Amino acid sequence: MTFFKYIEGGGIIGYVILALSIVGMAFTISAILRTRRTQLVPEEQVKELRLQADAGDFQQALDDCRTEEGDTFLGRIAAAGIDRSLRGPLGGLEARAAMEDAGEDETARLFRMIDPIAVIASVAPLLGLLGTVQGMIGAFETVAGTATRSSAYYETLASNISIALITTFQGLVVAIPCVMVHSWLRNRIDRSASDAGRALETLAMSLERIGTAFSQPPSQGGDGA
Repeated sequence: MTFFKYIEGGGIIGYVILALSIVGMAFTISAILRTRRTQLVPEEQVKELRLQADAGDFQQALDDCRTEEGDTFLGRIAAAGIDRSLRGPLGGLEARAAMEDAGEDETARLFRMIDPIAVIASVAPLLGLLGTVQGMIGAFETVAGTATRSSAYYETLASNISIALITTFQGLVVAIPCVMVHSWLRNRIDRSASDAGRALETLAMSLERIGTAFSQPPSQGGDGA
């Protein structure tokens, strides 16, 4: 059986599964490009944020994160913490929590981006099962409705059974790679989130030191009397 026979042999359901495979491929390519470490946690941005945190130049760091080049996974998380710290003298104490919340939101957004791949991985085998049921119904109708066992009878019976098996095959061929790709992308996103957390630790500590300094009560000097 040729490759095109596997495509044509599944009938309408087979073409639907084929369309899903194309959509899944498009989402996969897009997700791979958008979850690269160079896109999420650029090394140059990591170094620049550390330098700005050591120098205490938080306003410039915030401005850089809000530029088009700085609008990355890392930049949006850093901007949330810096923005919170600049709102008041004690904002530095809330900066880490703000960055954690922003990190969770950004990670969830990336996970939503790869959800269609998981949906395709679930739907494809179900469509294959639907095609199997359709083919078996046709096979039983052929057996029940044909009194004579002519060559046309066997050809129709074999065609229905072929549809039943081919659609199952097509569904699994689409679902298995989608499951593997989805799992790999989730791990990739988790690693990037962990890298971003480690990269922003210096910034978080610098912002917390500022907030702690403002929260300390002034020392009371004695009269010496």
